[in-house]
Amino acid sequence: MDESHQPLPERRQPLVTRTLAEWRTLAILGGPILIAQIAQMANGVIDTVMAGHASAEDLAAVGIGSSLWMPLFLFFMGLLGALQPIISGYNGARTLDRIMPTTWQGLYLAGAGSVIMIALLTQVHPVLALLNLEPRTAGITQGYLDAFAWGVPAMLLMTALRGLTDGLGHTRVIMAFSVLSTLINLPLNYIFIYGKFGLPAMGGVGCGWATSLSNGIAALALLVYLNRSETYRRFHLLADWAAPKLADLGYILRIGVPIGFTIFVEASMFSVIALFLAPLGPVVVAGHQIALNVVSLLFMLPLSIGMALTLRVSFLMGAGAPDTARLISRSSLLLAAATALVFALLLWLFSEQIAALYTGEAEVRQVTVRLLLFAALFQIADVIQVTCISALRGYKDTRIPMFIMVFSFWGLGLPLGYALTFTDLIWPAMGAAGFWVGLTGGLTSASMLLGWRLFRFAPGPDRQK
Repeated sequence: MDESHQPLPERRQPLVTRTLAEWRTLAILGGPILIAQIAQMANGVIDTVMAGHASAEDLAAVGIGSSLWMPLFLFFMGLLGALQPIISGYNGARTLDRIMPTTWQGLYLAGAGSVIMIALLTQVHPVLALLNLEPRTAGITQGYLDAFAWGVPAMLLMTALRGLTDGLGHTRVIMAFSVLSTLINLPLNYIFIYGKFGLPAMGGVGCGWATSLSNGIAALALLVYLNRSETYRRFHLLADWAAPKLADLGYILRIGVPIGFTIFVEASMFSVIALFLAPLGPVVVAGHQIALNVVSLLFMLPLSIGMALTLRVSFLMGAGAPDTARLISRSSLLLAAATALVFALLLWLFSEQIAALYTGEAEVRQVTVRLLLFAALFQIADVIQVTCISALRGYKDTRIPMFIMVFSFWGLGLPLGYALTFTDLIWPAMGAAGFWVGLTGGLTSASMLLGWRLFRFAPGPDRQK
């Protein structure tokens, strides 16, 4: 039995008993996912802090470089994320012979994605020219990306192999290797940035080399583990090699491209908002960034539960248990709502203390506190929408949810936020708070439309390939 996919609860059991059993399974699946997500976030924090101690130019260069590679990675992460529900569905249906051929198609897509990312990241001179960066900062940014590009294949390899390990219910595997990557990244940053053990001080460029090496070592260790572990002996990467197959590649792309585009749309919207707020001054931008960082940290919990929900729903549909899939999809909304209410209450009651943790400047704290109060409302809609879209991904329903998210974010949330921030068309100009109201409106739209989609369409028969 897989360590995380528990036996199907009997329908004769009381509804509450079945629901609690499913929630327990979500916790078992989601706990390691949460730790892996935090470890991945920690890498960014480590890079930022250590580059900042080198110089302001190094910090700026790493920040700009990260803003260029992150959207690309998020797209391919979403695309390859299709492997998780596909493989989990095969696991539930016990059609194990289809798992490794699907994994290999994912590896081919990871290879193609690596070529695209490397080509784009090593040729960003026109973008840097448009940004009118100071020459030294532009040089460090390009050097950072050139070094970072060497680790892109390892990063996408681990993302593809996550489809195999998470799809089989073994979410602890990626957790372990994500933590390993973070633990390696810290000393390597110290060595390369500041020039230790006889190496020259590389500053921000050293961050790129440290990230590449830590990703490479973690990916190599993961490959060794998968080829030597007794658990994965029947899923041997080399022995079960499969040639590229257009039909299988197309199946992954049909599910994965909408996921990748949805994640890209959401991430890019936050970047656009930051650009729109820039004319309001550094105090407003700083307060917005602090509030956004707090919300992002809190979001890791519902995101991890959502990723676990995707795995569980796809497993149950593959196992021919649509009633239980419907139960966990709908009951998870109660769990999400409870989580959101707790987060909203914490933000409402402790906004001043949270702001004080980030900054000692009174003006920035004042802006942050105001935005955190709006973020409390933002939480409820955000947690519910991620739960709905995660359940739909478990049903392999990704195209319509993509259109819903594009409409809600770009068609509603962003225009509403712009109007409330800079104009008096709807309400006297609110400043940065206007974008948070717009975000809340967009997310509310998304949560309602995705919830309608989930309740009306998702419980139908799973169309396994």
